[in-house]
Amino acid sequence: METLIVILVGILISIGTYLILSKQFLRIVLGTSIVGHAVNLLLITSGGLKTGSAPLLGEKTAGFTDAIPQALILTAIVINFAVTALVLVLCYRAYQNFGTDDMEQLRGSEHE
Repeated sequence: METLIVILVGILISIGTYLILSKQFLRIVLGTSIVGHAVNLLLITSGGLKTGSAPLLGEKTAGFTDAIPQALILTAIVINFAVTALVLVLCYRAYQNFGTDDMEQLRGSEHE
């Protein structure tokens, strides 16, 4: 199962890289979001599947599962969502002001 998820992460990274290298601003934003989610999948997969009980102080069990990787991934998902929303708003404002989302036209000409 972990091999399948690692292959999926590779596909998502390649799709994200393709989108980041395009000229449209919206595709660049979506590409960075896809790469962020692929990295989250990779981190949760590298943590592995742990078996055990919840880490409660009152229970006497031999093995506990670590909740830190899941908490970090959840935090990363929320941050990725907030950053993507902010950059999408900036993309929309740039399109309203300049009338294009092409990065070559947004950079301007060197001769001006």
